[in-house]
Amino acid sequence: MKYTENIDLASVREAYSGAEGRLWELIMGEQIHIGGFVSSMELAGKAGIGKGMEGVDFCSCNGAGMRFLVRYCGVESMTGVDATNVVINQCRERCSEEGLADKISCVKADVCDSRLPSDSKDFVWGEDAWCYVKDKVRLISEATRIVRQGGVIAFTDWIEGANGLTDAEAERFMQFMKFPNIQDMEGYKELLSAGGCVVKCAEDTGRFGPYVDLYLESVSKQKTYDVLKILGYNRELMAAVAEEMKFMQELAHAGKIAQGLFVAEKL
Repeated sequence: MKYTENIDLASVREAYSGAEGRLWELIMGEQIHIGGFVSSMELAGKAGIGKGMEGVDFCSCNGAGMRFLVRYCGVESMTGVDATNVVINQCRERCSEEGLADKISCVKADVCDSRLPSDSKDFVWGEDAWCYVKDKVRLISEATRIVRQGGVIAFTDWIEGANGLTDAEAERFMQFMKFPNIQDMEGYKELLSAGGCVVKCAEDTGRFGPYVDLYLESVSKQKTYDVLKILGYNRELMAAVAEEMKFMQELAHAGKIAQGLFVAEKL
């Protein structure tokens, strides 16, 4: 696992309370993760998430993942855990607007210390967001604590790819993305196993490169003005962000970063 300095939970809160959070939603859609609906359907299918289940979404952001699970997988209830007021308020407002407030609730907390009851849920869910969590040992431990015996931990995340990052590449990438560290495939498998789970699925989805291509093309061909508006109409700042996105694109196509998909069952 690669680490960087000076990135903590406060950095992530700041990012998702302002222009950065709005920018990612513009570029990636309300489901702010690689693959959107397709990725969510694949993860839910491989995890066996379905009708009548109760779950928790760690780093739930605006709640799009929870609304997806209730609408399309028949999940009975979801609890979102996030530490940023702005996205918690967005989640509550959108769930109310869509008539789902009776099935979805939000808790403001650190996902490493959610204070939710032990052995109380059928699954813990996450989509491309655990890369923002500094203490991944406590993160996985907390997820395992919450699910019942036989329950499932199902998540996608941005990870170091099979071809590895140099220290310089990792530093640049993590500073841009506000990641305190970046885990790899084997690292997550080891954490899940050490936490008392059997790993059912751990794979590279293969989506990272093609989807970054899509995001950059969308911005350059259609959403330029929208991005400029979020960035205060600052073309130099937009060019700087685009340069970092292109660097991320290069890393993805070189197999140095990836979207990992993980499903584990609590023993």
